[in-house]
Amino acid sequence: MNIKEKILTALKSVYDPELNINVVDLGLIYNVEVAETADVTITMTLTTPGCPLHDSITSGVRYCVEGIEETRKVEVNLVWEPAWSPEKMTPEGLRLLGR
Repeated sequence: MNIKEKILTALKSVYDPELNINVVDLGLIYNVEVAETADVTITMTLTTPGCPLHDSITSGVRYCVEGIEETRKVEVNLVWEPAWSPEKMTPEGLRLLGR
């Protein structure tokens, strides 16, 4: 398993508490970049710009990835474009949502 796969697997432990679905299957993680220096940049969004759990979800993502031994500095970029929609969810996320 390469480092990017390790990161995505670890991120499945971070849940949106309102929907009780992890951030990967929910389609909130747009990109994971790992530099040669082992610094990680995660580009992600939330289901709505006014999400009251904004800080807890992004902090959970950062904390989760910092816990992976092969990573160094972790940066989480929160973006609103493209906007999240249910089409970004994985088949497992849709199943968990009952669709």
